[in-house]
Amino acid sequence: MPLEQIIVLAILQGITEFLPISSSGHLAILSDLTGWSDQGIAMDVMMHVGSLFAIIVYFWRDVLNLAVGGLNLLRFRMTDHGRMAMYIVLATIPAVLFGLFLKSSGYLDALRADPMAKLTVIGWTAIIYGIVLYLADRFGPDTKRMEDMNLPPALLIGIAQMFALIPGTSRSGITISAARFLGFSRPEAARFSFLLGMPAIAGAGLLTFKEAHEAGASFSPDIWLAAALSFVVSFGAIAFLMALVKRMSFAPFVLYRLALGSFLLTIAYGYVTI
Repeated sequence: MPLEQIIVLAILQGITEFLPISSSGHLAILSDLTGWSDQGIAMDVMMHVGSLFAIIVYFWRDVLNLAVGGLNLLRFRMTDHGRMAMYIVLATIPAVLFGLFLKSSGYLDALRADPMAKLTVIGWTAIIYGIVLYLADRFGPDTKRMEDMNLPPALLIGIAQMFALIPGTSRSGITISAARFLGFSRPEAARFSFLLGMPAIAGAGLLTFKEAHEAGASFSPDIWLAAALSFVVSFGAIAFLMALVKRMSFAPFVLYRLALGSFLLTIAYGYVTI
């Protein structure tokens, strides 16, 4: 694989996985817009592993507390951190079930096989969920912190997360939108979104790893390079977003989503040819 493709893939994965602009949407259209061959499922696995490790390193205190809380739960000792770990696990279940449904239905495979249908879906989801993000950020209260999280809002955010399986939605975007609608501040909404993303990204990575193993894919040095670059860029993207949301709204991401969606729809409907 050309070095420039590896670099672009890793940068795209690292940035779009955590900014509310959809990693799956960008990766899905990259080959259509550039003419590059598909990067393969082994590359996808390792880039997601890089993103997962970026969350673990950036939020290492939260991750350590959740791990200790989870171990206490196994000993039948309920703590605040154990309760948060339980909320994250339970909030992940809707996405798992919806993912199994989409896989069995063949919807995502059919979408990948039809470039114009894929562009249409990504274009509309970029616009629609961009508007949702704007409304949530503009009108959502700004009163709650992670310490105020309990089971009902965690499950609602988890239900929102399952829509991220539709390309173009953005996992971070839809979960941050749900948290903002429920009254969580921007930094706390982003923080919970990233922590909630750990089992989702890990699960997707394990599933893709299984598919890669069954397909006989090899993990070449190119793939390890992409994983390392994805980690670095992902860490930077997390740090950038966490710093940004303390100072301003999500409006720049909303505008980007509207522009991206409009551009993709002009291609999908034949107004622009690439």
